Amino acid sequence: MVGGGWIIGASNMPGAWYGSLNKPWFTPPGWLFPIAWTVIYILVAVAGWRTYERVESGAVMQVWWGQLVLNFAWSPVFFTAHLMWVAFAIIVSMFVLIVTFIVMQWREDRIAALLFVPYACWVAFASVLNFSVNVLN
Repeated sequence: MVGGGWIIGASNMPGAWYGSLNKPWFTPPGWLFPIAWTVIYILVAVAGWRTYERVESGAVMQVWWGQLVLNFAWSPVFFTAHLMWVAFAIIVSMFVLIVTFIVMQWREDRIAALLFVPYACWVAFASVLNFSVNVLN
């Protein structure tokens, strides 16, 4: 999970294109993103492992895999393809799946659900950032 995130991130760097875009005042410094995503990927991996140990397949694992696919799709779509509105649709869909996972796990595995809360907060923030960059450009 963490390795996959690093590979996606390293092969889809923001670069000069992103550097030339207008960004909102609340854009975090670039060094924060790899730290935040590393912590989040660890939390997501632990939540996924806990869920898989209890339920190898089923709706909750499909939601977990779905958010992961969308997560790994966002960087190439935004940073490499420069499809900022498509990336926004991806990140909003990802947020919906993250919240769905939390709701589905709340009674079955509260720890797995809580491990996704920082992820939901970060993706909510990233969604606002993505939208703001889109509007400013």
